[in-house]
Amino acid sequence: MKAVRAKKRLGQHFLKDLSIASKIAETLRFDTYEKVLEIGPGMGVLTQYLPFKKGNVNLIEIDRDSITYLKNKYPLNHQNIIEGDFLKYDLSAIFDNTPFAIIGNFPYNISTQIVFKTLEHRNRIPFFSGMFQKEVAERICEPPGSKKYGILSVLAQLFYTATYEFTVPPHVFSPPPKVDSGVLTLKRKENYSLSCDEKLLFKIVKMSFQQRRKTIRNSLKTLQLPNYITEDSTFDLRPEKLSGDDFIALTQKIGDGKISVR
Repeated sequence: MKAVRAKKRLGQHFLKDLSIASKIAETLRFDTYEKVLEIGPGMGVLTQYLPFKKGNVNLIEIDRDSITYLKNKYPLNHQNIIEGDFLKYDLSAIFDNTPFAIIGNFPYNISTQIVFKTLEHRNRIPFFSGMFQKEVAERICEPPGSKKYGILSVLAQLFYTATYEFTVPPHVFSPPPKVDSGVLTLKRKENYSLSCDEKLLFKIVKMSFQQRRKTIRNSLKTLQLPNYITEDSTFDLRPEKLSGDDFIALTQKIGDGKISVR
């Protein structure tokens, strides 16, 4: 198969190893959905292994040349091949509001934004499979207690079970990146609703990790919390020590003190 040119403006490296593409497609687990959205298919190296039946595959691609190629190559109605930016696209226009999975070989420089948008639309996205820079994939799947554990780890794992599937070496891409890649899956939890204010929770998690070497007390100092709240021993910990449930409990405590999100 011919190597495909790189979209340098997106920082994307195109997969050329068909066995890896097939292996990524095999991570799809059709238990809570029938529809699939591939983000950034390029020239369709991964696309060819997706299950084309019942009109259940949509592709979203920003590159016009790739769009033309995909329309000629794959057995899809042209309305199933969307020319657009996933990060700006209205997902309510896809699949008539039915649940769908996301899959893709994501550009390194927007991969975390793709995860944040997935979290925002988690009610419609029960499953997610993607290839990231290995460090980012590991971070998303990392449990509490390590230096890799951070904002994405907490927020993704609040709603999904995150699994690091396998590592992909640089030589299977064109052009080869300077680092390894990693494939992960996110399977939405059965009970993924929050028992606290979501905006406040996200604010607390982000503020806590922006100064991760400091204790929670120091990281949240600008919230001007009353002493009766900060006397809790949780405020003596660094953020990597707190699980998602710990952050929920912390948010409940702060929310009970009538702290608002600005």
